[in-house]
Formats: sequence, C-alpha cells, structure tokens
Amino acid sequence: MQKAHNYYPDCPEELVVGLARTGDRKAFEDLVRRRQAWLRNLMRRLCSDTALADDLAQQVFLKAWLKIRMLKQPRAFGAWLKRMAVNVWLHYLRKNDALRKADELEDFEKPQHEATSLGMDLDGALATLPPSVRLCVVLSYQEGMSHGEIAKITGFPLGTVKSHIRRGTLRLQELLAAYADQVARRNHDG
Repeated sequence: MQKAHNYYPDCPEELVVGLARTGDRKAFEDLVRRRQAWLRNLMRRLCSDTALADDLAQQVFLKAWLKIRMLKQPRAFGAWLKRMAVNVWLHYLRKNDALRKADELEDFEKPQHEATSLGMDLDGALATLPPSVRLCVVLSYQEGMSHGEIAKITGFPLGTVKSHIRRGTLRLQELLAAYADQVARRNHDG
C-alpha cells in the first residue's frame, strides 16, 4: 500500500497547503518542489547573484515552514509566499545596503560595458538598476502585479512604485535597445 504523501504531486496545491498547515513535512516538501524554480528565479532577478538568490529562497521557505500554520486561506499560498519573498529581499537590502538612500538618486550608474552590446541580457540590465527600482520592475513585469499590489506588498508609496517602474522601464529600454533593433531587422528581412 502506498503512503499518502506519494500522492501529493497529483493533488491540488490548496489541499497540499492544508496538509502542510497541520505540520505535514512531506506536504511542505511537495510545496517547495512545486514553487522552488519560481522563487529562485524571482530572487535571481532581484539580486543578480545565483548563490545569494538560492540563499534568500531558502530563507523564504524556512520562514514559510515556520509560519504556515498562520496562513488562513490555503488558496492564498502563492500570494503569501510572494509577499514573504519580497519581505526577505527588503530585509536583506536594509541589512546590507550601506547607502540606504542611494537608490533614490536620479541618475543611474552607467554599466561597465557598452549598453548596446548584443551580449547583454535582461539579468545584466536589471543588475544596473537600483534595488528598489529593480524590485518594482520585476514585480510588475515578471510577476504581473499591479502598481497598487506592489505598493501594498513593498510598503512603498504608490507614486514611488509608479516612478520606479517608469524610470526602470526607460532604463531597460535604453540598455536593451540593441535587441529591439535586431528584432526589427529580422522582421523587416524575413
């Protein structure tokens, strides 16, 4: 006879979350398996450092395990985990950012290499943005969150969120212009 936890991969996430809330470690392990790629990718986009992203994702899952009993609605697990990830990231920034207000400067630091280099990818471009701007851009474009949702989850004023997304988007467009030109040439030629 198979153990119940062998069926977790086939169960709806809401049911597995409910079991994890009762202290079922195997159910929580299944939730980690389901969500780890998404969470690690989110953290990588925020910090541009794979090892740090993995450490931060592990911190998020540890906090989630310790607090999952407080989650009132199992269907809200994804949003709850995302909010926890943002809080871990913001805590990391506050703890490790010696120039706490440096990200509010109007001019962003220019990247070390030519902005139109075909080798520059999105992660490299994101890494040039100040951390709070990067957070807002990633939550907006990668996670599909509204400005209001971002303001709520980060604690930033709505105007700041909008400004960060606008400035970050313009900067990314500038840095990744070569990709847009390349796509336009391909579309024109083909």
